[in-house]
Order: sequence, then C-alpha cells, then structure tokens
Amino acid sequence: MCRLMAYKGSPIIIDSLLYQPKNSLINQSFNAREIEEPLNGDGFGIGWYVPEVANEPVTFVSVNPAWSNRNLRNLAPKIKTECLIAHVRAASVGEVSESNCHPFQYKNILMAHNGGVEEFGKIKRHLRSPLSDELYNWIKGQTDSEHIFASLLNYLKSNHDTITPETVVDSFEHTFHTLKQLMTKYDIRESAYLNMVFTDGNFLVGTRYASDAKEEPLTLYHSEGSRYVVEDGVTRLEAPKDNNQAVLIVSEKLSDDKDWTMIPANHFVIVEQSLNVRVKPIKD
Repeated sequence: MCRLMAYKGSPIIIDSLLYQPKNSLINQSFNAREIEEPLNGDGFGIGWYVPEVANEPVTFVSVNPAWSNRNLRNLAPKIKTECLIAHVRAASVGEVSESNCHPFQYKNILMAHNGGVEEFGKIKRHLRSPLSDELYNWIKGQTDSEHIFASLLNYLKSNHDTITPETVVDSFEHTFHTLKQLMTKYDIRESAYLNMVFTDGNFLVGTRYASDAKEEPLTLYHSEGSRYVVEDGVTRLEAPKDNNQAVLIVSEKLSDDKDWTMIPANHFVIVEQSLNVRVKPIKD
C-alpha cells in the first residue's frame, strides 16, 4: 500500500527526513509500522524543488528498494530543499518499473499516492477517455495513481485559470466524485483508499480518504509550526528560530512523540505558502 512523505518549510538537508528518524521513510520501506504489509520494496522516488535553479522540480526514481540504494544514500546528505515529496512503493496496480514509481511529475507539479483502487481495470479506459491529448500522452505507466492524477489535472486545467490550494481542492473533490460514480457503474464494491499529496513547490494539498464512508482511511499525519530537528533518531519540533518553520505530511509518525496529529477521515490537509495549515472536509 506504499508510504509517503511531504515537506514544506525552511531549507533542510533531506537526509534528516529520509534516514535519520527512528521510523524514517527508509525504515518504512522494510518495516512499516502502521499498515498490515510492512514491506514497501518495489521501488521509491523523491522529488524536490531548487527554485533558484529552475521552476520545475528534480525527480529521482528507482525500482531498487530504498533501503539498499547506494545512490540515494549518497545523495541524501547533500540535497537541501524547501519542498519535498518522497515515496516508497508496494506494487499493487502496475508492474515494478520506473514509470510506475511515485512521485509523478507534470511540469512544476509533483503528486504521490498511498492506497489503491481495487479492480481498476474495469474503469481505467473510462477514466482516460475524457483526457486531453496532452494528458492522455503524459501517462507513461499503468498505475491507478497516475490515471487519477491525470484526471485531476485535466479538470484543473479545463476549469481553472490558476493553480491555488482552493482550485486543487475543487479538482480533488471532482475527481473523487467521478471515481465513485465509475466504481458504482462498473460494480467495484471494495472501497478505494486515496491518501494523496499534491504540490507545485509553493503549497501542499493532502487527502486522507476512503470512498466508502464506513471504512477507515489509511493513516496520515501532519506536524506544523516549528523548526524540525532530529537528534539520535528522535524527531521534535522546536520553537522557531529566525523564522525557521516546517510542516510535514506523513503516512506514519517518524517518531513516538506528541508532535503528530492524525488527519480526520475524509479530510484535506492544506499547507499554504505561508506555512499556515488548514484541515477541511472533503465534499464528494
């Protein structure tokens, strides 16, 4: 079912996010704590922004397990960024290939997903049908995740002139509603689990969502409002110094402290460019 992480805040060396915490994302690639299947070894990906160099993010994906990737281990202490999405994959829909690794990139946008849509083949063609030629051809892999993101982008581009937290929220709601309609029409009875994150480098929008309101979504937490610090594998959020602030959205708490808040079921978490955090219900 995968594990994900998103960061927005003061510039940070990504080693302190990926490796240093006791329950780091790398640890979750082989020993995830808060999901039935602890192994997420079918590849990984990271995407990060360097705005002084380019508007579009850098992405690095691999089909190798994150825990044994020498290049990632070497790069992590040498990359500094204000915005990051990282993901470790347990393949469900789609083969183990780089084209199926998250985060998915469209121009200056990054997106990742934790969850899945059962029997996705029943609705795959119908989800693709309304896409513009550009977005139809943008899809390179087989995952439900990439197709859902293409649907979201298609609505966003067709119905909004700007990309803001509000227009992304509207596009998520429309996409989830469309997906539920297709699932009903083509008799997919299992709930879809859609914990997703979206960023353009300026803001984050995350979702904790299950299409069946009676089902509990997968775990998703956030921490906010303070400087992110790791010492001896223990993470904590200190009072900001010199306006240093950080917000994290994670599938699993990185350590057992009080700084993590579970996003309510079927809610958005929105991290604005100012790092103000809002939580609001998903209307579908």
